[in-house]
Amino acid sequence: MPDAALPSIDLFEAIHSARAQRRLSSDPVPEALITRVLDAAIRAPSAGNAQNWHFVVIRDAEQRRKAGALYRKASDIAEAVYRARSRPEHLTESQWQRMLTAGAYLWDHLGDAPVLLVPCLHQRDLPARDALAPAWRQRHDDERTYLDRIRGASIYPAVQNIILACRGLGLGTVITTNHLRIEAEFKAMLDIPDQVDTFALMPIGWPQGRFGPVNRRPLSEVAHADRWSNAWPG
Repeated sequence: MPDAALPSIDLFEAIHSARAQRRLSSDPVPEALITRVLDAAIRAPSAGNAQNWHFVVIRDAEQRRKAGALYRKASDIAEAVYRARSRPEHLTESQWQRMLTAGAYLWDHLGDAPVLLVPCLHQRDLPARDALAPAWRQRHDDERTYLDRIRGASIYPAVQNIILACRGLGLGTVITTNHLRIEAEFKAMLDIPDQVDTFALMPIGWPQGRFGPVNRRPLSEVAHADRWSNAWPG
């Protein structure tokens, strides 16, 4: 097992090298390192500074086995969808097949990771229609739609902090969401309250593969200057 007292790395080095790590050693991860990861998570921003997040850390072997079995069940659906999906143009056929193979490995081995982390978020209450000033009451339904649309903004920044903290500590992780296809069963297994939703399932452990660099499409294809029709010049 790597030394727990790992040196920190440069932020941009972490960003450029935090590859999705799906093959993880079963070696235990010190609790102190998971605490550091969780502390990084809660430094993220949240809407209205509500900080209505929770993080379930699964270390018990039987709980990990159950989570892995549910994840495998949900991944049957994901597998069918991926097989029917067209290959992204920026990936070669061999790259696409490697990605599918890596995903399939995780579907079968998620429960083998020494730590599974589940970022959660309390459902945020919307004021009653009558509590709004009369001029705004007709927008109550629109506001509900708005809140549903932006909810991820209050938890996914924390997820990114988790990814970067893991990279800085030499740990591997990946964000996966297949379990959401059967979330009710997953929440029941973890005793998560009805008013709390899960947003990711993140295996954490010592990576068996190498870190970065991550390969991405060029900025000129995905960034726009002032309007969609103008490609970013950088």
